[in-house]
Amino acid sequence: MLYRAAAADLATARRRFPEDPVVRELEQLVGRGRGLVYERAARRANLIDLFADRYWLLLAERSAPMLLAAAVLLMPALLAGLWASADPETVAGLLPVEFLWVTEADSTDQGLGPVGLAGFSTYVFVNNIRVTLVAFVLGITAGVGTAWLVGYNGFLLGGLTGLAISAGNGGLLAAAVLAHGILELTCIVVGAGAGFSLARAILRPAQASRRAALGKEAVPALTIAGATLPWLVLAGIIEGFVSRIGLGPFPTALVGLALGAAFWGLFYWRGWLPQRRARLLAAR
Repeated sequence: MLYRAAAADLATARRRFPEDPVVRELEQLVGRGRGLVYERAARRANLIDLFADRYWLLLAERSAPMLLAAAVLLMPALLAGLWASADPETVAGLLPVEFLWVTEADSTDQGLGPVGLAGFSTYVFVNNIRVTLVAFVLGITAGVGTAWLVGYNGFLLGGLTGLAISAGNGGLLAAAVLAHGILELTCIVVGAGAGFSLARAILRPAQASRRAALGKEAVPALTIAGATLPWLVLAGIIEGFVSRIGLGPFPTALVGLALGAAFWGLFYWRGWLPQRRARLLAAR
């Protein structure tokens, strides 16, 4: 912003005061500024800078859609958990049968072996990627499809938690989901937040047309969705090789908390803090 303002001033000064010594000083200032601005822009184009800096800044700029996504996920989860505690038979009939093993099993070790665990891990992270990308893409439905998908997953999570606790298997459920679940749900919230940011561009385009606003928001939202994929792959690997080998709730909780702290720590350090500093500087 400062570079553009200085460049505009230089254009005016060259036209109105071509012989003034200040024009030459301003030319030197704008020249140095151009080098710094475009050198930084070039660095930001590479993958290292994307994952170390730009990704987190994009997330920080979209904190409100991400908070909305978290609410859409957690509210159905809470309601479903309460419903499952009060009426477990009805809720059990609404959940996929393949999820109900946590209400009856004695261990998270399902005897898959190394090859089976690798296949299961691959299936899990492919499915997680699909859910996250679909939640993002459905933002073009003005957020309705994104809200439905995230809310449904919240219902599954809450219902299953309520059933497991009612059956006395809360510890087993914790061992089954905590290692990967915190990061996995984080990624779903991020993908859904990107979808809601698309919806915001459609519903509140400001001074631009809806098409132009959507086109402008599509690039950063797609960048967020794409840069979240490695985290989803990591969550899938953790689910396959940590959550399914019979560890107890305490070790899996440590793994899950460490992964969650790593993600949100980077968000705070590389995204929220720089954005806050930039806002303070702009205000001054």
